[in-house]
Order: sequence, then structure tokens, then C-alpha cells
Amino acid sequence: QVQLVESGGGLVQAGGSLRLSCAASGRTCSSNAMGWFRQAPGKEREFVAHISWSSSTYYSDSVKGRFTISRDNAKNTVYLQMNNLKPEDTTVYYCAVRTRLHYAVFSTAAYEYWGQGTQVTVSS
Repeated sequence: QVQLVESGGGLVQAGGSLRLSCAASGRTCSSNAMGWFRQAPGKEREFVAHISWSSSTYYSDSVKGRFTISRDNAKNTVYLQMNNLKPEDTTVYYCAVRTRLHYAVFSTAAYEYWGQGTQVTVSS
């Protein structure tokens, strides 16, 4: 079993930056791909970014060039650096562990373990 705890969310002005962290416990996730998703009230969970065990990355078009996903396997932690934030980035962000490799990286079905989420609010 894996427990994920996100942190780093908060309130920031448009154009500002935040760095989200996702700390895993229970077992090491260094051999797993990890992802970040976000979900606004009443909407489906949306893919944001993915990082493989070897640190290759993949982003949604909406965040490409502004967000950077990275990982520190020694700390069992994944990060999401968010720059040039926009009001439309306001929502709850979740990290997840990918265990189902036959699903696409942008599909929630590919991920088995999820954190509780951290709120990001970007004011205009």
C-alpha cells in the first residue's frame, strides 16, 4: 500500500509560481511512473503531467512550457513546479502512482494510488 501526501498549494497572483510536492510512504515508488492531475468542482479529473521511472516527462498542452514535473527518488517525492500561473489553473491538484501500464499516461485509470489533493488558487 502507498500513501501520498501533497503539499505546497496556496494562493498566488497571476504570473506567480508555486511548487507542489508529493511525498510517498508505505513503499518506494522509484520504479513507478507518477502523475499530477487536477480537478475543478463538477468537472472530470484532468491530466497535468507525467514522469516515468527514468524521469522522462509528458505534459498536457494547457501547462506545457509553464509547469515542470520532477522527482527525487531518494526522498520518494515528486514535484510540480508551476510558473506563470493563470486564474484558470485554480483548482485542486492530485498526485498519483501509475501501476496500470496498459492505460495511457493521461488516463486516470492508469493510476492506482492517489493523494488527498492540495488547493491552488490563482487570483487575477
